[in-house]
Amino acid sequence: MSGIIELRNISKHFGSVIGIDHVDLSVEDGEFLTLLGPSGCGKSTLLRMIGGFEEPTTGSIFLSGQDVTDLPPQKRDVNMMFQDYALFPHMTVGQNIAYGLKMKGVGKADALQKAKAALELVGLPDKIDQMPHQMSGGQRQRIALARAIVREPKVLLLDEPLSALDANLREQMQVELKHIHDKLGITFIMVTHDQREALVMSDRVIVMERGRIAQDGSPQDLYEHPKTTYVANFIGTTNFMPARITARNGIETHLEIAGQSLLARYDRVPDTENIQIGIRPEKAHILDAESTTKSNVLVGRVAEHIYHGSSLRTTIKLTDGIEFHIDAMLPLGMARADVSGIGAEVRIGIEPENVFLFEREG
Repeated sequence: MSGIIELRNISKHFGSVIGIDHVDLSVEDGEFLTLLGPSGCGKSTLLRMIGGFEEPTTGSIFLSGQDVTDLPPQKRDVNMMFQDYALFPHMTVGQNIAYGLKMKGVGKADALQKAKAALELVGLPDKIDQMPHQMSGGQRQRIALARAIVREPKVLLLDEPLSALDANLREQMQVELKHIHDKLGITFIMVTHDQREALVMSDRVIVMERGRIAQDGSPQDLYEHPKTTYVANFIGTTNFMPARITARNGIETHLEIAGQSLLARYDRVPDTENIQIGIRPEKAHILDAESTTKSNVLVGRVAEHIYHGSSLRTTIKLTDGIEFHIDAMLPLGMARADVSGIGAEVRIGIEPENVFLFEREG
């Protein structure tokens, strides 16, 4: 076994409901791993089993080569930062952070020094004597993090750690939490439903679906090479369209979409003739009127423009009523009036490498 955490054939049943379904997973020492998926996919259940807060129905959990499946949380060299932070309201910030050290028998002076060092790491060195209710949401989040890392666990578990923060603070804390991970060098395992959060912070992402691992890879690999429509839809935004394979030549696949031809160059080609394709909105563009390009072009009419400040989403209706979205950055000085008008016929340019091929579901 090479990972600091090893899960072997882990399942969890809640009566007749299967929460986790025969999962095998290895987590490397020092890795920032994220369990990603919608509510009910099993990600939090898996995290709680790693922490010892849930018992698996089947399978084994190893930490640094030791079988910890039957050990309670306090006997595992892991710590968990809960979604609601779980700070004691009657204790000062310093007392909250030092509480776990006190339970381990660390002396008062040593515990205070370790608490100060943890607060320094999270950027709150002057808050040690204040009360939790005096802190902002972002500060309480940092205090909870300091309390979780002060015991120097081998693995830190984070259950939706940023979900209570507003959008701007959440983006700031994504970067700060990643920096803290890099400084500490310990293993972080995080649960989130926010795909952007997972892409920004993680070395590796596990996308979960119905208690199983749908795909395991780096953020870039998941975004650029999704294996299923489920993963492509959950990681980013994708235009999905039914298509028919008309010819195959190695990784080059010729397609017919809504009466139009398209070439795909993708390393996973379904065996069936009728498939589903996916194209990211930012991976397509509207060709200039004077462009003479004819290959890998779809033709449609502009149905809608949605302004996002620095970018513009254009919805184009292809034949058969298929809607195709394009996201384009707006160049400096470009006005909304400079884009094609509603109802105008436009040609969409698509590179063959930017076409995903999937088995058609249903």
